[in-house]
Amino acid sequence: MMVSIIGLAVFAAAYSLWGGLSAVAWTDVLQVVLLVIGGLITAYIAIDQLVPDGGIIAGLKYMYNEVPAKFSMILEKGEVITPNGKDAWWDLPGIAVLVGGLWVANLYYWGFNQYIIQRTLAAKSLKESQKGIAFAGFLKLIIPLIVVIPGIVAYVLNADAAGNLTPESVSPGFLAADGGIANDNAYPWLIKNLVPSGIKGLVLAALAAAIVSSLASMLNSTATIFTMDIYKPYINKNANDKQTVNIGRLTAFVSLVIAALIAPALGNLGQAFQFIQEYTGVVSPGILAVFLLGLFWRKTTNNAAIIGVLASIPIALYFKVGPSGWIDSPLFVVIPFMNQMGITLLLTMVIMAIVSYSEGKGMVDPKGIVIEKGLFKTSPAFNISAFIILIILTFLYAMFW
Repeated sequence: MMVSIIGLAVFAAAYSLWGGLSAVAWTDVLQVVLLVIGGLITAYIAIDQLVPDGGIIAGLKYMYNEVPAKFSMILEKGEVITPNGKDAWWDLPGIAVLVGGLWVANLYYWGFNQYIIQRTLAAKSLKESQKGIAFAGFLKLIIPLIVVIPGIVAYVLNADAAGNLTPESVSPGFLAADGGIANDNAYPWLIKNLVPSGIKGLVLAALAAAIVSSLASMLNSTATIFTMDIYKPYINKNANDKQTVNIGRLTAFVSLVIAALIAPALGNLGQAFQFIQEYTGVVSPGILAVFLLGLFWRKTTNNAAIIGVLASIPIALYFKVGPSGWIDSPLFVVIPFMNQMGITLLLTMVIMAIVSYSEGKGMVDPKGIVIEKGLFKTSPAFNISAFIILIILTFLYAMFW
């Protein structure tokens, strides 16, 4: 494990520390092709295993008939129980997926996360950036096919006669160190057992590309934020370009070393992506609240933004440290993390509004952004693309409700 972590870290550092965002962007163009092709190949091979000689359509029908609940996008309590006995409703709490915390996660990640928006900010024009966003939307529509469907296939192939996953029914590769079932082992198991040699190398290259791409982008963002928001304004205000570049490289290197040391400790999470989403949700509502009010409410003040971000963390933790969390006390409550994100966002915005009113006496802040006609104007190509994506999403949610 450590050898693989170091190898991926060195590979990412080799071009991101010296090439910067330009190198990251160009390698992403090549890596995403590998990722999509490798993912589609794996999905096709996996589905084809369900009904040998029956084809992919027969495989999809068989899979849907065997585990229809796995295709539900709006869950009820008790509808889907994970292999480790957890009610999946706690991760996807019903209608809140559409009108609750999922919007917080998405708006924060795709709209206000420097790790993501750095690509849009680097576009040569506004129209080009809009085209990139629309194209990313279409790529995201492929994700369920190359990520979710193979996972369901792995479930079907390892389920017992009653349709449940148990330590006795699954392949030994699914068992974690504590004897539980490691859900994140589904994709490696599929690659190891179903994908033939040759194609297996392509798929592994695609996975490595995905990891390195994310890692390189994160390093670039970390270096940019530290250098431009901390080092230059507060540590060395007169730093020249060479100094800022070197500090950025040093920051990225230190971050990479810390990440490599922490990574092995996260090996038994079971669902790494779930872990990331849940604990990012402690800070993302406050950051999103600052951006939303800062953009669309001109009475927001600087102090309100600072107080709002700081207050959002204890608000979020209040919903996580209760009886099934860290503190066994009836004073605390525990709710699905998506609901916690939605409530934290709303309470943070209320706090910011109160602080802004008390500080600014209801007056418009001089630094407030003036919303003018045409500020959010988008090109016809973007509008058409966005409309098509919305239609597809509406159809998918209606079909798999």
